[in-house]
Amino acid sequence: MKKLTAILIGAGNRGETYTNIMRRHMADKFQVVAVAEPIDDRRNYIQEKHKLPDDMCFTDWAPLLEKGKIADFAVIATMDRVHYAPAIAAIEAGYDLLLEKPIAPTYEECKGITEAAEKHGRKVVICTVLRYTDIFNTIKDQIDKGALGQIMSIDHEEGVGNIHQTHSFVRGNWGNAERSSDMLLQKSCHDIDILTWLIGKKCLKVQSFGNLSFFTAKNAPEGAPDYCLDGCPKQDTCPYYAPKLYIEDKENHWFRSTSTHKVEPTDEDVEYALRNTQYGKCVYKCDNNVVDHQVVSMLYEDDVTVTFTMNAFNRGGRFIHIMGTKGDLHAAMDGSSPITVYDFETKEKTTVEVKARDGIQGGHGGGDTGILDDLYAYFTGSYDGKSVPEIAESYYSHQIVFAIEEARKTGTVVDVDEFIKKNS
Repeated sequence: MKKLTAILIGAGNRGETYTNIMRRHMADKFQVVAVAEPIDDRRNYIQEKHKLPDDMCFTDWAPLLEKGKIADFAVIATMDRVHYAPAIAAIEAGYDLLLEKPIAPTYEECKGITEAAEKHGRKVVICTVLRYTDIFNTIKDQIDKGALGQIMSIDHEEGVGNIHQTHSFVRGNWGNAERSSDMLLQKSCHDIDILTWLIGKKCLKVQSFGNLSFFTAKNAPEGAPDYCLDGCPKQDTCPYYAPKLYIEDKENHWFRSTSTHKVEPTDEDVEYALRNTQYGKCVYKCDNNVVDHQVVSMLYEDDVTVTFTMNAFNRGGRFIHIMGTKGDLHAAMDGSSPITVYDFETKEKTTVEVKARDGIQGGHGGGDTGILDDLYAYFTGSYDGKSVPEIAESYYSHQIVFAIEEARKTGTVVDVDEFIKKNS
């Protein structure tokens, strides 16, 4: 078996996740040979785990890419605003890419990366990992074999989760669109992509409503300080009290690591972060400006209608209801209920067994592992599946997202083709 070599640019949570899967579960397929990461603790972790020499560890991506093509592909898992430059440089250096979603935070940069990949003949796989989950592949199989007939409508819901919202989209890296990107692009390009993939048709028109309504200063409890550790009068009842989420909960490695920029932080590290960064601020007093709830209406070819809801005010999870001319399908990604299909002719509801991959499932319902499985086959020329899109297909789903945000911000119905032509 050919082993693919990879360089990692950006060793935060996502970069660490992908390369940990490579190391722990796919060592016969992948080998990380270099890393570029400005934060010492994260870079040192990758160096130690992958046994990298000092001259293959960089604080910046530019010197790494100046070495030319030293591996088969590059994993780019930097923050959104730092996707474009290393992606273009890596493509021009001859690398195929595994690029964290979104492609980039602006329409122009998404277009630029797509055009560069096509010009240089590079394969670019975007980490819209829902495509690689067992549950959505099973749903796709049901649609493709005609179990539902012609799709007429889909209702799809992404419950972001109230705690996840405050960690990532209020206090965290993606709370302010000027530092990252709009909420829909960052969090739910997954979902627009999966809907377009399931339907298999062009999106014609979109409309959207949504705002930041709750996590704002006007909703701060009376007497609440800027930082939770400064003595909040509501600390016993507030679900967002930072010390409870970040210090007391020792099992929540994700929160503790993200807030401190350390792989294995101590309580002292976490407390320092809570006193000196937004992770310790009152959730009603941060500089967040992305929406906390949004609804989208979409019209696809052949009169297929779609509603998509993204909302922070829930426990979290994804739920889908697909309505066709022969039957309808319900599914919950969190496993709270099985995939069920109701057949109009027999009037029977059946449970559909999820077609599972062999091996470890991992995060995102198995999508993190699934994308690496498929990426290996795709990069080695042996891929015969239907999950991996060409970069142009990923770009198209991003174009739809940009059109949706145009509709939300202008309060209009946006014609997707006209929007794309206007921005081409």
